Amino acid sequence: MLRLAVLLLMLANAAYFAWSQGLLADWGFAPQEQSEPQRVLQQIKPLSLRVMGAEEAKRLETAAGKAPECLQAGPIDDAQTASLRQALDAWPSGSWTLEQAVEPARWIIYMGKYPNADAVNKKRAELRQMGVNFEPLGNPSMEPGLSLGGFPTEAAATQQMGQLSQRGVRTAKVVLERPEVRGQQLRLPAVDDSLRARLDDLKPALNGKNLRACR
Repeated sequence: MLRLAVLLLMLANAAYFAWSQGLLADWGFAPQEQSEPQRVLQQIKPLSLRVMGAEEAKRLETAAGKAPECLQAGPIDDAQTASLRQALDAWPSGSWTLEQAVEPARWIIYMGKYPNADAVNKKRAELRQMGVNFEPLGNPSMEPGLSLGGFPTEAAATQQMGQLSQRGVRTAKVVLERPEVRGQQLRLPAVDDSLRARLDDLKPALNGKNLRACR
């Protein structure tokens, strides 16, 4: 009986071996093939990987270049526009436009002028304790001072000033920070690496108007 069991076990092992090796495929007995060649193609080849230093990575990034960006500046008055057009004559066709633009007036709730920076810092600390927000001034001639908010109309600024007075703000006043400005808006829709090298040539004609991201 034991001999029969051993014989059957040996036959079973031999049959499994023949099946697993595909030796019985001609009779319709073979394991299902597991083949996914696309996974082989997607495999990362570790021998082809290379650790890159910071300087080398920076050089490659610079060589690849930045994506084109849209920049604008303005409004620009008529006197500036004439010289700006001359500077842009050398630029490729379609790389720039000049359009009519209006920058609205800006009214602010103003605190200042203060005698020095220490006085400004002291006022900032007082406003923080009162829970009143403030922001930098957009008009350098009003420095040193603080703005408690900007508004498109004098009426809107005056209304907010009344609310701040109820919170303890006593020395602020409503002033015109910037009058309405009309002129031309310069738009550079797709500044790539080749055009970035020319931006400095436009600075004299822009006369202090900064190029900023389009909105």
